[in-house]
Amino acid sequence: MSLQHGFERPLRVRFAHCDPAGIVFFPQYLVMLNNLVEDWVDDALGVPYAELIGRRRTGLPTVSLQCEFTAISRMGDEVTMGLSVERVGGKSLTLQHGCRCGDEPRMRARQVLVFTNLDTHRAIDIPGDLRAALERFTSKATQ
Repeated sequence: MSLQHGFERPLRVRFAHCDPAGIVFFPQYLVMLNNLVEDWVDDALGVPYAELIGRRRTGLPTVSLQCEFTAISRMGDEVTMGLSVERVGGKSLTLQHGCRCGDEPRMRARQVLVFTNLDTHRAIDIPGDLRAALERFTSKATQ
């Protein structure tokens, strides 16, 4: 798997991310990934995440998540969090995530998100504007 992703953000590992051993406590990576997805929806897809969840009542719950931790990250490390789209389905989206420090991979994950109506909690088709934004994003990534 490539170290580079279609959408990336730098992140400084903070005290709050770490356990008493001074390394990132693995559940904190999941918080970092969730923050990355929110930034990606806002910045790369151009849809305000707060509006998607709030006014539009459209959720993106995780239904599958696989993680591998390949090296430790310590407080003060400057890492790069990234994501790429693996697959766009009718109601779901599969993302590949990574965290690296320079060229050293620290963790990687594969996440499946399903679009849902937050009032009924039932899966829904990917909204048209998001599908169009996903197509633009994936076509830029393949250029």
